[in-house]
Amino acid sequence: MTEQNSELIAGRYQLVERIGQGGMGRVWRGLDQQVFGREVAIKEILFPPGMEESDRATLLRRFTGEARAAVTLSHPGIITIHDVAEHHGAPVIVMELIRGESLAAAIRRRGRLPVRRVAEIGAAMLDALAEAHGARIVHRDIKPDNVLLTRDRVVLTDFGIAHLADATTKLSHSGIVIGTPQYMAPEQLEGKRPTAANDLWALGATLYHAVEGQPPFEAEGLHALAVAVFTRPHRPPVHAGPLAPVLEALLTKDPDRRVGATEAAGMLAAVLRALPAGDDEAAEAESEAETESEAEGASEEAEAEAGASPEPAAAGGPTPSAEPSVPATRQTPTVPDSAAPPAADPRRPLPDRPATPPRIPAPEPAQPERPPVEPPAPQPPAPQPPTDALVHLGATARLGTAPGRPPVRSGAAALTRRSVILGTALATLTAGSVLTWTLSHGGDEGGGRNTGKAAGGAASAVTVVLGVDAPLTGGLAAGMGLGMRNSAELAVRTANEKRHVPGVRFEIKALDDATDPAKGPANAAAFVADPKVLGVVGPLTSGMTRVMADTLSRADLVNISPGNTDPTLSLGPDWAAGTKSRPHDTYFRTVASDVDQGPFAARHLHAEAGKRKVYVIDDRSAYGTGLAAGFTTEFEKLGGTVVGTEQVDSGQSAFPGLAAKVRAAGADAVFFGGYYDTAAPLSAQLKKDGAAVPLMGGDGIYDQQFLADAPKSDGDLALNIGTPAEHQAGGADFLARYAKAGYAEEAGWYGPYAYDATWSLIEAVKSVVTANGGTLPADARTRMSKAVSGLAFDGVTGHVAFDAYGDIRNRQLTVFTVKSGSWHTVTSGPAVTP
Repeated sequence: MTEQNSELIAGRYQLVERIGQGGMGRVWRGLDQQVFGREVAIKEILFPPGMEESDRATLLRRFTGEARAAVTLSHPGIITIHDVAEHHGAPVIVMELIRGESLAAAIRRRGRLPVRRVAEIGAAMLDALAEAHGARIVHRDIKPDNVLLTRDRVVLTDFGIAHLADATTKLSHSGIVIGTPQYMAPEQLEGKRPTAANDLWALGATLYHAVEGQPPFEAEGLHALAVAVFTRPHRPPVHAGPLAPVLEALLTKDPDRRVGATEAAGMLAAVLRALPAGDDEAAEAESEAETESEAEGASEEAEAEAGASPEPAAAGGPTPSAEPSVPATRQTPTVPDSAAPPAADPRRPLPDRPATPPRIPAPEPAQPERPPVEPPAPQPPAPQPPTDALVHLGATARLGTAPGRPPVRSGAAALTRRSVILGTALATLTAGSVLTWTLSHGGDEGGGRNTGKAAGGAASAVTVVLGVDAPLTGGLAAGMGLGMRNSAELAVRTANEKRHVPGVRFEIKALDDATDPAKGPANAAAFVADPKVLGVVGPLTSGMTRVMADTLSRADLVNISPGNTDPTLSLGPDWAAGTKSRPHDTYFRTVASDVDQGPFAARHLHAEAGKRKVYVIDDRSAYGTGLAAGFTTEFEKLGGTVVGTEQVDSGQSAFPGLAAKVRAAGADAVFFGGYYDTAAPLSAQLKKDGAAVPLMGGDGIYDQQFLADAPKSDGDLALNIGTPAEHQAGGADFLARYAKAGYAEEAGWYGPYAYDATWSLIEAVKSVVTANGGTLPADARTRMSKAVSGLAFDGVTGHVAFDAYGDIRNRQLTVFTVKSGSWHTVTSGPAVTP
């Protein structure tokens, strides 16, 4: 068709000018002569050359039927289709003409977009997709070209080539793939029946492209690209910030584990709440665009219709924030450190119950014994030069398995099955070809972060990646997750600066778990899939470890946690009954566990506080009863007397008659096993009813909320696992180097333990390299567990060595007391050996 052709399309639509063309269609601006010359966009679908006539007829019939189904969609975020017609044997879609530009054009014109703007676009797209999926229509080709941005709308286009969710045959007998491979989900590449999960993956890839300025997967040719989508994790986002967890959830390879639309919308809503308008560069970008618009005039707006990848003729003015309708936010599950299912506990997310400890100011940098690292001031890291690895794909190649290494057995078990399917799907391509793909390393708080490259390091140095799994967003990020990541990075910087392992350069790959167990399997699979990852620092919480440990262990990937306290992780489920069994020989931790809390509390009350009669209460939780049992055994062994016991319900706020029992028993202290939300009202009622004795608990009550809910709790005591950094052997030096490194976030309570966990992995790599004659062996990952088990060195927190169960031998705890409404350190010391 040409605009000079006076023939009307379907007897009513006149072509005016061509405004774009893509691989599947050609787009024209036209006039509807039957509706007062209304401007419309006319999309002509282009059939591939050489298609047989029977296939053309089938394709036309199927396409026309599905396009007409899309006409029923009515939503401000979905382009309105006015008509579907046939012209000279080809289908034509007539739709509203959108004045603006495509998201692809915006990316080309501006580069990556601000995080808040991308979150707004994503929320609007999800709202539109919910409408389409509710009508059983799957788009199948979501990409930046098919997203239009106007002054007040975000509009999805090209539903005319979408498949209905209940379609049972392929669009074409010729094997034509509808979609753009860079944005296609693995199952879509397999040719499976389209589902809503396909669109969610494509949404994630589109938002990734918008916020990062490049797609999540790139490779030379369809063959390499398909291999990357099937077998490799996407490159970690660098600029996504709080949007990174959303991208991770959407780009989960297994569609059954991929986040759903409602949950994704809730996550985007949380991002928007965390980034109020004007708090990031969005306002600046929009202001700049408005200035351009005013200079050019509104009459010079570009006219574009998605699906044809149009380049706007002129900048069409700003792309202002839309006001999308976002489904209700789903409550993020909490992760209590007990045997109870996470969803059953109403408390806010806790890192194994420790609260935010008193702020530990970093001292002025002194002259440390070891030379401090002097990195540049923190800023979003620039993309690093690619590291190339050759992967040979022959007719019988096993994809996703590194040479010389047994097949990866991860939670994403579908990868092996998909490898077989992929081999079949690519059978027509050149067998035995050699691919080179990029393993990019970069990121910030929201996603993967790879730093720690030694300046001036030898170009021939082997790169070893150390994973970090931590809450980099959410309530536990500040002072905990971010401090943990920074401390791991500091260890890597130190090792690289000192060239601690000759010939090896270390990098960090940090993934955000947001304290959400649903993210754990995907993070574990991402670490496993990267052959350069030889160990993982983390997770912070025991709940996250419970969902990651199996996947990491099956792949022989060591993980060392700086914050887990659940005894079952190292001693097995029957430890309390006296039967210890190590579940995973790849699991270690650098902190004490709950096993140590009860005995340590007993020792303090008996030997240091001089208490001889204690009333023991617990909240029936696995955590609480375990603490109470450990306390009772040790206290009685020391010669003390447990004068009474009681169980209350978790979250209970009234305890009638309990104070009278405590007084009648002659107790001079109460030990409570449980959490702050029960301990606070218990303490308050005991004092009110005349039982003026101190209440002591484990780290479950060491929380600022306990102080708020029990204002007369002076004299009460709590434990925390670990010791303050300034009380540790190398704490002062660590804090000085951390401060000198210029991190914006505090190291927090777990920073020193994360540093020692990271240094343990570094020492293990050194041991493996040394044992292999100075080079890194091909099976280094499988040797790491034994190497960690044999470690013995002096770290920041003291002597670092692990017992037969993976627990650190030097286990320390701290007692705090309430004084004038604040927590104050009483004493620190070693744990009693269980």
